[in-house]
Amino acid sequence: MKEKPTLLRKKLFALILLAGLAGTSFAQGVRLNAYSSYVFDDKVDSYYDPYNYYNGTIKGGYSWGVGAEFLAAPTKGIELKYLHRSTTAPMEYYKNTLQTATFDVGLNYILIGGNNYFKTGGKVEPYAGADIGMAIIYISNPKNNNEDNATKFAWDIKLGTNIWFNEKIGLKLQADLLSAVQSAGGGLYFGTGGAGAGVSTYSTMYQWGLGGGLTFKIK
Repeated sequence: MKEKPTLLRKKLFALILLAGLAGTSFAQGVRLNAYSSYVFDDKVDSYYDPYNYYNGTIKGGYSWGVGAEFLAAPTKGIELKYLHRSTTAPMEYYKNTLQTATFDVGLNYILIGGNNYFKTGGKVEPYAGADIGMAIIYISNPKNNNEDNATKFAWDIKLGTNIWFNEKIGLKLQADLLSAVQSAGGGLYFGTGGAGAGVSTYSTMYQWGLGGGLTFKIK
């Protein structure tokens, strides 16, 4: 049975909060991070033969998320985070004849990884990091009401800086590249919505994001 995206987001948000509370007992420092960014368009395509293909764009838009970060050392952080995007994907595909549709897409990422901080001795705290995890992707076709979902391997890399207003609250500025590997294709059935009728090759999503958010020291 497919779990509704809203219920999934509530569970993942609760997981992040529980991880943050549990981590306070052993980490040298604990931070809660709130993410907000703009993600740019990404073109995807998959071609098997002249009668099995699609091409189109995963549209850009707003992304939000939350993370719990545990500092194992003054310059080393381990973070568990959840990111969400709701967007659309205009596609051209072949199913008996050439067709077009704009799909509704929900992207949910669960990632864990590390951040390396570069101490400056002031309020500015640059960092770089990388994460791995999974992307849970929902797709629906408004033309025929078909729906599908898939879970794929995902990763991201990031560069940013925290600018601390005081000892507890800081502004986060960040640029990142987020990828869901082999995320679009036969497993999601763009244009077809049924097993055995989809394109049998895959396309990986690469999404650049610019934004940031807020960071809170709770320990």
